[in-house]
Amino acid sequence: MEGGGRPSAVQAALLAASTALTALLYSVYRQKARVARGLQGARRVRLDGELRAVLLEAPGRCVPYAVIEGVVRSVKETLSSQFVENCKGVIQRLTLQEHKMVWNRTTHLWNDYEKIIHQRTNTTPFDLVPQEDGTGVTVRVMKPLDAAELSLETVYEKFHPSVQSFTDVIGHYISGERPKGIQETEQMLKVGTALTGVGELVLDNATIKLQPPKQGMPYYLSGMDFDSLLQKQESNVRFWKILTVVFGFATCAVLFFILRKQYRHHRERRHLRQMQDEFRQAQERLLRETNAEGGETLKNACVICLSSIKSCVFLECGHVCSCKECYRALPEPKKCPICRQAISRVVPLYNS
Repeated sequence: MEGGGRPSAVQAALLAASTALTALLYSVYRQKARVARGLQGARRVRLDGELRAVLLEAPGRCVPYAVIEGVVRSVKETLSSQFVENCKGVIQRLTLQEHKMVWNRTTHLWNDYEKIIHQRTNTTPFDLVPQEDGTGVTVRVMKPLDAAELSLETVYEKFHPSVQSFTDVIGHYISGERPKGIQETEQMLKVGTALTGVGELVLDNATIKLQPPKQGMPYYLSGMDFDSLLQKQESNVRFWKILTVVFGFATCAVLFFILRKQYRHHRERRHLRQMQDEFRQAQERLLRETNAEGGETLKNACVICLSSIKSCVFLECGHVCSCKECYRALPEPKKCPICRQAISRVVPLYNS
């Protein structure tokens, strides 16, 4: 603690950092909990002949947050994989990712570094249809790339290692970067994939559409079933809740430590003031008694007992204020009664 009982700069910074981190974690936890509650309250509708009737009865022909499960089917043409034969899909994502090692000058270690140098995503309109086709009910999926969770299957992946000469190796060690190679990946949402869609379900003329909700809730196009998706979100909520509680307890511990230090400092100052008041009152009382007897005040009297002669020099402060018996009676750790400085050693004083 600094002078006046104020917390040190390190303690104040630690308290501020832990408080800010706890508030941030609590904000994330509240957001995750809101998403989980929204999923729990989402209306589950079946992809059958009654879906159109359900939307006609809904206000504005819209279910704000609905869950629907179906199979992916292309509206017109499909996208063909560039690397896998007879692989058809409605979303195709091609990625080139650079892999290299970078020298860390602080830790003196080579660290892996990855960077996407090119990525292209192709889409084509698609519908969700029932598992057992024949009802004629379809749901058009709008803006699939806006989904918070879009399940794409990796259909092709190949790593192309870098070819390096001896001169290149030396240059890479000097520059601090060692290329490892390029990874080529193709991901697709294939036709026939079972998909769980969570979003706004609307009836637009004769077309039923699934689109991102307008109430700020996340939009999902997941390969998991709805129960698994809900369980995953609830697990995220528990994880962030535990983190928030742990850092909240840490913040409380830091605050308790600072308050305890302040309380001890305040108690020591109050005890010091009490001792000073008692000492001043004893001096005044002795002065009154001495004056009443017509004598003179004993100048070399011990400041503690006021009866014996001063016989000790306190080091390192140098005060001569106590007799030997009162010095022995001082509580540990021994401090000078005048300046409250710690006494490192005592030198006896001899009066001639």
